[in-house]
Amino acid sequence: MFFPSLAHAMGAAPAGGDAGGNPITAFLPLILMFAIFYFLLIRPQQKKAKQHREYLAGLKRGDSILSGGGIYGRIMEVHGDRLTVEIAKDLTIEINRSYVSGPADPQAMAAKTETKTKDKSKDKE
Repeated sequence: MFFPSLAHAMGAAPAGGDAGGNPITAFLPLILMFAIFYFLLIRPQQKKAKQHREYLAGLKRGDSILSGGGIYGRIMEVHGDRLTVEIAKDLTIEINRSYVSGPADPQAMAAKTETKTKDKSKDKE
């Protein structure tokens, strides 16, 4: 009996006696895919998380914020990780600093970040 799969399995070894090939060329596609994922997905996400941590660390009285629950308010007092936020006239709530999603005005965060990066570049010079 003759099976085509057996004939394929009995084929001659490649020339040069190197049956495995270069290991670098075998892993090159995986290395390239990891590099692409790193520069297109992982690195920007880490940069955004760092910006958010810096924003949370810089919260102060008078900042307008948006909470994780979708509540807009203005910070009245800061007590460590607790923020007293005024959400309406004479109506305040306390929230944890980590539940602040961002500024009520997204351009305010961008302006703060630009100012910090300009200050850092001036310090390096």
